[in-house]
Amino acid sequence: MKGLDGVSDRNEAGGTVTNPVIPGFHPDPSVCRVGADYYLACSSFEYFPGVPVFHSRDLVHWTQIGNVLDRPSQLRLPVDTPSSGGIYAPTLRHHEGRFWLIVTNVSDGGNLLVTATDPAGPWSDPIRLPGVPGIDPDLVWDEDGTCWCTVAGIAQVRIDPYTGETFGPPRQVAASTPGAKAPEAPHLYRIGDYWYLLIAEGGTERGHGVSVARSRTPTGPFERCPANPILTHRSTDEPIQNTGHADLVQAPDGSWCMVLLGVRPGGGTPGWHVLGRETFLAPVGWENGWPVVGELAPVMPAPSWPLHPGPELPQRDDFDLSELQPCWISLRDRPAEHCSTKERAGWLSLRARGASLDDNDVVFVGRRQQHLSCRASTRIDPAEGRGGLAVRLDEQHHYEIEAAAGEVTVFARIGPLRTEVASRSVPAGPVDLGVRVTARRTFDDPRTGPDTVSLGVEEPDGAFTVLGELDGKYLSSEVAGGFTGRVIGMYAAAGTVHFDWFDYEAT
Repeated sequence: MKGLDGVSDRNEAGGTVTNPVIPGFHPDPSVCRVGADYYLACSSFEYFPGVPVFHSRDLVHWTQIGNVLDRPSQLRLPVDTPSSGGIYAPTLRHHEGRFWLIVTNVSDGGNLLVTATDPAGPWSDPIRLPGVPGIDPDLVWDEDGTCWCTVAGIAQVRIDPYTGETFGPPRQVAASTPGAKAPEAPHLYRIGDYWYLLIAEGGTERGHGVSVARSRTPTGPFERCPANPILTHRSTDEPIQNTGHADLVQAPDGSWCMVLLGVRPGGGTPGWHVLGRETFLAPVGWENGWPVVGELAPVMPAPSWPLHPGPELPQRDDFDLSELQPCWISLRDRPAEHCSTKERAGWLSLRARGASLDDNDVVFVGRRQQHLSCRASTRIDPAEGRGGLAVRLDEQHHYEIEAAAGEVTVFARIGPLRTEVASRSVPAGPVDLGVRVTARRTFDDPRTGPDTVSLGVEEPDGAFTVLGELDGKYLSSEVAGGFTGRVIGMYAAAGTVHFDWFDYEAT
């Protein structure tokens, strides 16, 4: 089965749906509705192409249709861009027949704005916004067509979205809770008689939450909701944590919903999340003119509106197409001379640049890990070089199995330590490499990690020979820090290596 576009687990049996609706490293969701269609964009940080875009007809089933920043002219990520640098927190909106996306490149010039008539692309080259400070920019138009941009902080400035010109200095808006940590992710909406300003507070870790304020005008003064935060899972034992960075949208039946980020920690103490911050869906009601967030859980009652499942998640990519599917991501860039499906028909060819996954310029093509337990495998021909299959969080936290002529080796990089775990000889020619991720459901020690990561060889008879079994907690945000999640993929460390196929499935 070709392609890897579909990303959402499906579970409508018994009148329920599964959260997250977009699993894996898909943080900072922003959503807009155009007629019966919904479009959603997420942060991408140091990965190229940037800002994945999804489509849905029901807010539950999402299919990736492209990436907003998919050309070097749109996205510059210098080689010294750190992991968790790059692209932060887009806002996606539709206005006057056009899609608008405003986002921050913290590693190259700050805020920028791009537009498209089709959200699948192509998107325009960016308009730079030197007069818009900070991160997490929002975009909204008032009744007379004036465009307002609100950023983390919470500050607001009027802009011309066609030129990037700003009018006056940014003005602080008193809408966040006094003393609250990290007021960010502002989104401003006109709903009924009020302008509502939704913000995140408490930091993007366990204290994260969503608050709201309202005003009769887009510029305030704003009245804070007496029930703030309207959503938080801090200091609870809920399985979904770090809830925040939300965006409101009207559902197909006229009710309201919220997309937001959250994490699924596992293991002992303090709990480790390994998939990054994922996109969740929660219902929203209204009481006394204020939004009230309903149940947010891993399995929720199905909504009242019809569901429109998209394509199921294909397991395999045989690299038969001339271009990679939009779910494939690389580190900082993807020059054609280092990554091609045209050099050898039906194979992905990677030509090395960096010498290992410790290097910022390593040639790597991966996809987000989206399930707590999963397997991935690939067939590599290392006759012209050296490369392999990796589970990556950043340059200092990754596990990989690497093939060179006649040998495979498992490596682990954990902070300052890089070690060879195991090696074995293999026959000359292509070899099948595999990764198994197994979530732990029980633990007898508070230090028990959330999962195990096993790396080995897929034998010709179908058996999997494990060469290294490693604790998954070291590939988690709680250990490594940062804002991203695991990515599983292929890399080249020397010469040119070719990959016949890549297979991924939940287990």
